[in-house]
Amino acid sequence: MRPIIFLFFCFLFASKTLDAQADTLSLSLEEIVTLAQSDAPDALLAETRMKNRYWAYQTILADYKPGLSFNGELPDLNRSIGLVYRPDGTSAFVQQSQIVNSVGLSLQQRIAPTGGTLFARSGVQRLDLLNPDAPNEVSYFSTPFSLGFIQPVFGYNELKWNKRIEPLRYQEATRAYAEQMEDVAYQASELFFEIFIAQLNLEAARQDKSNADTLFNISRGRFEVGRIAETELLQIELSAMNADASVQQALLDLQSGTERLRNFIGIRKLVFFKLDAPEKIPAFAIDPTTALEFAKQFRSDIIAFQRRLAEADANVAQAKANRGFQMDIFGQFSLSQKGDKFSEAYRSPQDNERVTVGVQVPILDWGRGKALLETAYSNRELERMNVEQEQVNFEQEILLKVKQFDLLRNQVALALRAYEVSQKREEKTRNRYYIGKIGVLDLGIAVTEKEAARRSYMSALRSFWLGYYDLRRITLYDFDRNVSLVRRVEGY
Repeated sequence: MRPIIFLFFCFLFASKTLDAQADTLSLSLEEIVTLAQSDAPDALLAETRMKNRYWAYQTILADYKPGLSFNGELPDLNRSIGLVYRPDGTSAFVQQSQIVNSVGLSLQQRIAPTGGTLFARSGVQRLDLLNPDAPNEVSYFSTPFSLGFIQPVFGYNELKWNKRIEPLRYQEATRAYAEQMEDVAYQASELFFEIFIAQLNLEAARQDKSNADTLFNISRGRFEVGRIAETELLQIELSAMNADASVQQALLDLQSGTERLRNFIGIRKLVFFKLDAPEKIPAFAIDPTTALEFAKQFRSDIIAFQRRLAEADANVAQAKANRGFQMDIFGQFSLSQKGDKFSEAYRSPQDNERVTVGVQVPILDWGRGKALLETAYSNRELERMNVEQEQVNFEQEILLKVKQFDLLRNQVALALRAYEVSQKREEKTRNRYYIGKIGVLDLGIAVTEKEAARRSYMSALRSFWLGYYDLRRITLYDFDRNVSLVRRVEGY
């Protein structure tokens, strides 16, 4: 689907472009972000990591479901000399020649609350004794039904802890994927403004170069009639040369930014970008408490805190289990029969029972078990303290950035007004210079102030939109459209 999406975007952008060249894309900030989240290599890597985490989680879930397997040996041929034990207690080496064929089904189910395993089996074996001087002897042994269990007692129950931890790990990965996609959006917006500001700088530099050339021509005429000194003419000529250098630097900055954005998005062919100004500032209001609630609801950090504490508890439980008394119980009940014919092997099967209890009691370990347990206790307490501090930092970061975002919105309005005033002042000052009312020093000050105001406005606009995408990234919520940004990979 991705090549189709990319071609659609190319067609859409090509239809909107103001440039006649086919390799120039006219894009808005939102379109750049959408394209990056669709085709950027970083976005594709995040998607691949999410798929890997999905299948790892499916592997864990399979441990809690019954498993059915077929096993068989068809055939097992043995022609050899082997040691045979006789009924009278003696033994001898004899020639063996036999074929064993066996098939069976096995059903197994792990029990998470206890950590044990239940199993059921059924199978049949056929034994062919190969006699060179007599007909072959054939016999059958069947186990129509066998039911058993393996149960550790006082041991570490990995199934129980995995059932608690792995869903947290998968949920954390899902939210981390959304955060990584918002990281892509943030980086795309940074590169957008790098090119956008470079384009404006180039436009301003070309205009300044035109104004400087015009001013130099006028000043040269005034110098020839003796109305200005040579030092003033040289200063104006120097300004014209600096304006030409600014044009070259702006071109270089634009080319460098274009390459970085093209590589980030993953566009292989050479293209140029014509970016639309994101001057329409969204008017939504953000309550810090509400933003914090969204962050707690959607961010992966909150799930990570829970997972880390659960893992610390699991390590303590494992240290306790490995230190103390351990016992394993094995029990099996089965029905079996033998016969010279297949049907006889299933006639009136006899019952068989087997119970085994294994015990392990540590007597002397030189304090190793206690040391491991105390280490687990200490690590759990350290993890708890770290989580508590990180939770405080997490909440403070959200509240601070929400407050800063409101200030960024106000700064854009103030910077825009200052830029408009500086433009009018520079225009009137330049006209007054043309008619000889003021000197070049006053004009230079007006030009410098206008350029400073323009850069301040661009910086404020950039800071606002980066703050907007940063706010999306740290809350995983789009306050402009009032929707959650938590997403899943399609089909997973």
